[in-house]
Amino acid sequence: MTDRKHNNGGGTHHHQPDREQPAAKRDQPFSFRDFVRTLGPGLITGASDDDPSGIGTYSQAGAQLGYSIGWTMLLTFPLMAAIQEISARVGRVTGHGISGNVCRHYPRWLLVIVVALLFVANTINIAADLGAMADATKLLIGGPGIAYVVFFGVLSVAAQILLNYKRYVAVLKWLTLSLFAYVAALAFAKVSWGEALSGLLLPKPSWSADYFTTIVAILGTTISPYLFFWQASQEAEDQRVDATKRPLIEKHYGARREFSRIRADTIVGMAFSNLIALAIIITAAATLHASGKTDIESSAQAAEALRPIAGPMAEWIFALGIVGTGLLAIPVLAGATAYAVGEGRQWPVGLARKPKEAVAFYSVLALSGGLGIALNFTSINPISALYWSAVVNGVLAVPVMVLLMLIARHSNVMGRFVVGGPLYWLGWLSTAAMGLSVIAMGVGFFLGKT
Repeated sequence: MTDRKHNNGGGTHHHQPDREQPAAKRDQPFSFRDFVRTLGPGLITGASDDDPSGIGTYSQAGAQLGYSIGWTMLLTFPLMAAIQEISARVGRVTGHGISGNVCRHYPRWLLVIVVALLFVANTINIAADLGAMADATKLLIGGPGIAYVVFFGVLSVAAQILLNYKRYVAVLKWLTLSLFAYVAALAFAKVSWGEALSGLLLPKPSWSADYFTTIVAILGTTISPYLFFWQASQEAEDQRVDATKRPLIEKHYGARREFSRIRADTIVGMAFSNLIALAIIITAAATLHASGKTDIESSAQAAEALRPIAGPMAEWIFALGIVGTGLLAIPVLAGATAYAVGEGRQWPVGLARKPKEAVAFYSVLALSGGLGIALNFTSINPISALYWSAVVNGVLAVPVMVLLMLIARHSNVMGRFVVGGPLYWLGWLSTAAMGLSVIAMGVGFFLGKT
């Protein structure tokens, strides 16, 4: 390994291959198709953030608080982009995901707590998403909801286990298009664009427990722990399947180009995610809130409630979007769980491996999906858990984000590529914002009971 005395992200000019590559690429015209091909972990992570749980949360926020909650999307964009970019850098530099780095550099008890909480949160989220998808399908074509739960659950897990990795990633990229359903739904809503713009640019907080619980739910479904684990592990996975790549801590040249790719991928993914979330909030505000329907508890309820207000086409678009986003999000939730457990145990991991090469990894993935299906057979109502699963994610995110920031600054982990500068401080700002919102929610509940 060469010496590590160079600056963060620097040193690439000491290696001839890295100098020649950009010079060759400068002669090539910009190609949108080539740019889309470079998008991967960041785009899929951002799109999966708008899962049925998220759609339920954004719908409820818009129904309860109207346009006035739109500013949260402007706030969360730089915060989630920073924390996701840091997650991706950790994976690309070290060749391991977050769990893999924790098990190598931190006490085992810490790893066990974090992974156990992630497993529980993700499994509940899978159950809630499957319930929402089943309800949306039942809304459109009728039939037994529980059959749809099993069908979608088995389909999502089987696709991860049986499909070729590159083909599977391509499928996930195509599924991101389902999110445009919520942009289309805007066309059926009579939006007061002046009020929507005011809500986006001028925060008008209400000092109540319900308001701050909604803020935590929005932050929790937007800046979710499973997204950190997934994007870091996918960067490590993409490096493993590419014979020309090595972890940057081992093979330094090309770092600047890789960090530029990661940043572009992450910014596009997070911007896409937040624009769709804003579209859902505005749609709910313009239809449900405007007509006095403020008690929406799930994405499927939001779709059903749109029918008398915005017409059956809006309901269909909204419901089909729920199914599409669920098919995108459930593999990410189950996959993030499997990566976290597998890397923590130092098992062979990765969706690019054949099932017989990573039996334990795929077993955890199947177990997480299977438990998500099973929860829908119990007396627990996963649909009512949609909103609260986002709140739980918000609370869990705080310790995970602190741990991620420590890893990103740990020279034994990141070598000369420790994260610094504006990105580092934006990561801590994101962590602080999440922590303060959780504290505010707790104080609000305490004051509400006294």
